[in-house]
Amino acid sequence: MKLTELAAKPKLIEIKIDDKDTVAKYGEPVSFWIYDRQNIETFIKMTTITSDDFATAATIVKELILDENGKHIVQDNTTLPTDLMMKAVVKVIEELGKSMDKSPSAQAN
Repeated sequence: MKLTELAAKPKLIEIKIDDKDTVAKYGEPVSFWIYDRQNIETFIKMTTITSDDFATAATIVKELILDENGKHIVQDNTTLPTDLMMKAVVKVIEELGKSMDKSPSAQAN
């Protein structure tokens, strides 16, 4: 297989925060979007975060959280409720982990 066959433009994918506490508090699931592929620098930053360094994860993830048009949601003058930011960090890390599991090298192991 040629590497050119695997190259593709990143696509927006929807991530839902739909646990019972979120639905109870906000009345419905909460959605945001991320790109299904991240640049290698971002990916490396995410994979080197230790479990006790949630602040670094949140800093990185806030750059990845997008609306349905691919625009950043969290900016200089906006922030997310803390409970949703924490859940978004977990969801993004889970999604990036899934992309590693789908890679050809991960499947070969």
